[in-house]
Amino acid sequence: MEQTYQYAWILPFVPLPVPMLIGAGLLLFPTATKNIRRMWAFPSILLLSIVMIFSTNLAIQQINSSSIYQYVWSWTLDNDFSLEFGYLIDPLTSIMSMLITTVGIMVLIYSDNYMAHDQGYLRFFAYMSFFSTSMLGLVTSSNLIQIYIFWELVGMCSYLLIGFWFTRPPAANACQKAFVTNRVGDFGFLLGILGFYWITGSFEFRDLFEILKNLIYNNEVSFPFVTLCAALLFAGAVAKSAQFPLHVWLPDAMEGPTPISALIHAATMVAAGIFLVARLLPLFIVIPYIMNLISLIGIITLLLGATLALAQKDIKRGLAYSTMSQLGYMMLALGMGSYRNALFHLITHAYSKALLFLGSGSVIHSMETVVGYSPDKSQNMVLMGGLTKHVPITKTTFLLGTLSLCGIPPLACFWSKDEIINDSWLYSPIFAIIALATAGLTAFYMFRIYLLTFEGHLNVHFQNYNGNQNTSFYSISLWGKGCSKRINTNFRLLRMNNNESSSFFSKKTYRSDENVRKKGGGRPFIFINILHFDNQKFFSYPYESDNTMLFPLLLLVLFTLFVGSIGIPFNQKGTDSDILSKWLAPSINLLHQKPKDSTDWYEFLKDAIFSVSIAYFGIFLASFLYKPVYSSFKNFDLINSFVKLGPKRKGWDKVINTIYDWSYNRAYIDAFYTTSFTGGIRELAQLTHFFDRRVIDGITNGVGVMSFFVGEGIKYVGGGRISSYLFFYFSCVSIFLLVYFQFFHQIF
Repeated sequence: MEQTYQYAWILPFVPLPVPMLIGAGLLLFPTATKNIRRMWAFPSILLLSIVMIFSTNLAIQQINSSSIYQYVWSWTLDNDFSLEFGYLIDPLTSIMSMLITTVGIMVLIYSDNYMAHDQGYLRFFAYMSFFSTSMLGLVTSSNLIQIYIFWELVGMCSYLLIGFWFTRPPAANACQKAFVTNRVGDFGFLLGILGFYWITGSFEFRDLFEILKNLIYNNEVSFPFVTLCAALLFAGAVAKSAQFPLHVWLPDAMEGPTPISALIHAATMVAAGIFLVARLLPLFIVIPYIMNLISLIGIITLLLGATLALAQKDIKRGLAYSTMSQLGYMMLALGMGSYRNALFHLITHAYSKALLFLGSGSVIHSMETVVGYSPDKSQNMVLMGGLTKHVPITKTTFLLGTLSLCGIPPLACFWSKDEIINDSWLYSPIFAIIALATAGLTAFYMFRIYLLTFEGHLNVHFQNYNGNQNTSFYSISLWGKGCSKRINTNFRLLRMNNNESSSFFSKKTYRSDENVRKKGGGRPFIFINILHFDNQKFFSYPYESDNTMLFPLLLLVLFTLFVGSIGIPFNQKGTDSDILSKWLAPSINLLHQKPKDSTDWYEFLKDAIFSVSIAYFGIFLASFLYKPVYSSFKNFDLINSFVKLGPKRKGWDKVINTIYDWSYNRAYIDAFYTTSFTGGIRELAQLTHFFDRRVIDGITNGVGVMSFFVGEGIKYVGGGRISSYLFFYFSCVSIFLLVYFQFFHQIF
């Protein structure tokens, strides 16, 4: 066992050869590297699988032995300053490592097919592997400086992945927004690190916790200053985990490819803020004001995220606000001191939300065959509906993920969310009511997403593109370059005229009409909506994704079904009766908290019935308001008007429209930031520009102009005649004396 821990330092570096080799190959052998680009998925998955096996082994050993291992070595050593680097293996590290690797492997397998026709395929896998390295380095760090280094590397990878399709203005703007917003939190994080080093003289976690605790108990440090430094540390977690008020970057981050949303914005990167608060909880727990701040930010975020998800039309944006709300649950639990329950919900939510994001990617992949590659169309739930018969496997997996997130037993999130709600009753009844109401909102907006996407009839309009019998079709890549393969036979076509027979496998060579490529303002299309083969019209309908995309969904379903069992006590012999409590025992002891007592099943079932009833009420309300009545309408504008919250009902119009406008416009927070911060900064920049040009440059230019005119005037005086010099000299002296005596006479 000791030997296993000794080699744990290699964990972050195992995925690193992939981006290094891809970069070297593109630099030295670009053509050959691009020709064999599909092979790079295998080493990426293989290396991350090695890390997963190693992490699983570490987790099993920790469950059995309840040990913490730390190894450090000196980086710099001086009389006044020392910096040590190392790695820390504890339950929090093993939990995060397993989440990163298991979800990462599923996403890489999924991405091999999802990104197959993208020109940035190699770049995608290089970024993903480097992100895995950065994230693993972050969770194994043993001190604040080391965490900050990998923290910034994770932010850099997030910037690159969000802006992966940087030629699209929305993606470029989204990555810049994420970068700037996270810099605000990271600057506070850096100031907090420096402040605590000034207080304690150490960056190491153990030393930092012990020294600060002694200083506070002995009243040897300024408590307001300690509180300020802790709040600055927390600012980094607020930005990274999309907590209010620095949450605005997360919905726009959905402009990146969907696998990135599943890995970074559901399971790992946004969980980095939760990881940071959990890692520093022994520090925060001795500062009551900070614990209150953490719980307050958590309760605001979970309610705000749920209300903003109510009326979103973009399927990924709705899931993004759902992620924000669930992260609020975790932050609330940490603020209440419920370390175990926060990490429990982190685990269950990671797998459920990864399943939902990958399921949404499968839906988007299918819708692209109907409406073309345009996020405004292929991700718009208004254009969906009736996908059940076209994508049955995706529909089933998405439904299970939805039920889990709604807290329906016996799925994963039911066990963790209920424990957070139960703890909140002991902490604050007001917080408990908000958390319980948010559970109902979660069920409502998640089933709204499900019903709009899969139930009813397909709402998309089939646009009639002109064609002729010499017109056929090649699949077109995301960036408009034609692929050599003809249409896959998996495309489901509905023949308009049943009386005439026509074979799909025609011997004729079909080519795509040039007009097809010009549709949609220059946006490339993967598939047109109506095909013409030998004067026969065919509709192209959504189709199920390939097996390489469905396989990760099925595996994540298993996690969603059974991962909640790690927190269920299977016996009543005493404390630590569940796997998770035994796993987290060393960390819980470090916090000086009591282990979780054996469960009173009567109390548990009583509380569960209440919370599940709230969830079922949300599901019923969503089913009532979003039942597929609008699918019979042929007019798109009419469908769009009914998609707010169902058909208008008397007495509810004003309330419904107010809620809808609040939610759809993101609570006007983005508009406020745009007006106050962006607009204010622009006005300040214009004022600074004016001051620089007119005042700073004006003074400099004025001195130059004055020097020019003085020089021009003096050159006419310098004629070389002494008499002229004497005359000028005595004239200046006379004027000076006259002014002086006149001024002197007035004074006296």
